Amino acid sequence: MRGVRRSTRGESSRKASCDREFERFTISGDVSHLTRARSQPCHRTRGAVHAGRRKPLSTFELVSARESGRTGGAGFSAADRAYVGRKHLPAKGPWRVDDMDSEAYVSQFSGDGSLLVAGFRAYSSLSPIIHIVNVQSAGRESHANINEIHEGLDFAEDDYEIDFGIFSVKFSKDGKEIVVGNNESSIYVYDLGQNKVSVRINAHTADVNAVTFADETGNVLYSGSDDSLCKVWDRRCLSGEKPAGVLTGHLDGVTFIDSRGDGRYFISNCKDQTIKLWDIRKMSSVTRARPLRIVDWDYRWMSFPSEAHHFRHPDDQSLATYRGHSVLRTLIRCYFSPTHSTGQRYIYTGSSDKSVYIYDVITGKTVEKLSWHGSIIRDCTWHPYYPTLVTSSWDGYLARWEASGEDDDPSMLAAEEQRPSPYLTAYDDSFLS
Repeated sequence: MRGVRRSTRGESSRKASCDREFERFTISGDVSHLTRARSQPCHRTRGAVHAGRRKPLSTFELVSARESGRTGGAGFSAADRAYVGRKHLPAKGPWRVDDMDSEAYVSQFSGDGSLLVAGFRAYSSLSPIIHIVNVQSAGRESHANINEIHEGLDFAEDDYEIDFGIFSVKFSKDGKEIVVGNNESSIYVYDLGQNKVSVRINAHTADVNAVTFADETGNVLYSGSDDSLCKVWDRRCLSGEKPAGVLTGHLDGVTFIDSRGDGRYFISNCKDQTIKLWDIRKMSSVTRARPLRIVDWDYRWMSFPSEAHHFRHPDDQSLATYRGHSVLRTLIRCYFSPTHSTGQRYIYTGSSDKSVYIYDVITGKTVEKLSWHGSIIRDCTWHPYYPTLVTSSWDGYLARWEASGEDDDPSMLAAEEQRPSPYLTAYDDSFLS
C-alpha cells in the first residue's frame, strides 16, 4: 500500500502520448447488454404490459400484469425483480449501527445477509498472521490472545522479516481456502483443511493490495498491485509464476478488486482516483508497456495532483472508467451491487471525501452520493437482498442507510453527532474536505 510514486523522467515520450482530456464515457456492448438483461424487465413481462413500449415501466404496472394473469401465470423473473429492486436505492439515513473511539475499517454482510461483521482499528502493525474468528462467539468478549476464539494462521516463513504484512484477504466460495496479498509482492493461498500454505506466487513488482477468487470454482485469481497492474492467475497452469494475463490501464496503485462472480468481469479501485471495469478476455499475455507513472506524490498524506486527473493510459484495456470519488490515505474498497435486488446494475465505493458513490454500470453516471460522515469511508456493504447499505468510516461510526425513511426521523444520526477521525486530528485533514 506504499504511496510514493516515482517521477516520469525517462518516460517523457510515453507521457506525452497520454490523453490529457477527460474521455467521454464508453462501455463495451457485451457487458452493457448483459447488465441490461439482468436489470430490466424480461421480454415476456414487457410484452404483457405494452408490446413495443419504450417508456420505463412502473412497479404498479409490473405487479398489475402479474396479478391479472397477463404474464401467462408466471411470477416475476430474476430480471423483473432486479428492475423493481434497483429503483429503491438505500439513500435515506443514516442510522447508527455502532460507534467506537477508533476508526471503522471494514464492514461486510454475510452471503445470506444474516450477519454483519465489522472491524475497528485496535492497533496498527504489519503482521504475517490472519485470525479466523468464530462469529458464533460474538456474545463473548473477544481478545486476540484467546485461542478458542481466534485461530491464528501464520503466513510467514522462518526466514521472513518481522515486517511481513498482509493487505488483502479473501475466502473461497466453499470456505476451504484463503487467498492473501502481501507487502512482499506475492500471493499466497492457504488450505484450511491441510492447515498450510499451498500456493506461493511472486506476482508483482510492488505491494499486492488486492486479491480475490474469480468465481466459485476457485481456480482463477485476480490481483492488483502498487505497480498499477491487474493480473489474472490460473492455478491449473501456473508455470514459472507466469500470469494467465495482464490488464493495463491504471496509472497508480490498485487498492481493491471485486469480481462479478462469473469468471469474466471484475472491477478495480485505484489511487489514480478511478474505478475500472475489466473483461479478462481482453488481457495480454505480457505487459503491453512499461507501467506508466504520473507524478511525484504520496496518497497517504498528499492531495491528488489536479493535472493528473486528465491523464489517460495510452494502452488502456479496460471496458469502462468511473470517476467522481476520491482514493486517499487508505485502501478504499469498491463493489458490484447485489445480483438479487439490482442485477448488479451499480458499482458502489467508499471515498476519502466522506461519502459513498453509487455509479450506474451502463451510463457511468453517479446515481446517488451518500454523505453524512465526518471522515473517510473506507468500506461499505450492500445487503444481498434488502435495500440496506452499511458504511464504516474513520470517524468511528458504523452507519446504516435505507431506501425509505422520514427526513425528520429523530432516530437518525444528526449533524451535531458528526466528528472527525481521532487518528486524523493529529494531522492536517484539510485536503480531504
